Amino acid sequence: MSQPRKRYTREFKLEAIQLGQSGDKSKAQVERDLGLSPGSLARWAAQQTRKGKSAFPGHGRLGETEARLRQLERENTILRQERDILKKAIAVFSPRGQ
Repeated sequence: MSQPRKRYTREFKLEAIQLGQSGDKSKAQVERDLGLSPGSLARWAAQQTRKGKSAFPGHGRLGETEARLRQLERENTILRQERDILKKAIAVFSPRGQ
């Protein structure tokens, strides 16, 4: 049976990246000392470089841009529903001959 996947906090990842970049030990040695899989520090450092402060949002949390996108999509859906209701109301209340 496989072991459950380990989850690391944002703070842990940031500190591990700092340890790997400090130069006292090699990245491979830091990974072994912390019990990480090979290549974890490189992936985390690349993610931090790509996303900056929004890197490592945490389990179940969206980044700032993803949260804004989700909010806008929700508003868009509501506005479409309101528009469709108004179209139906106009059709019901307009005279048939026109």
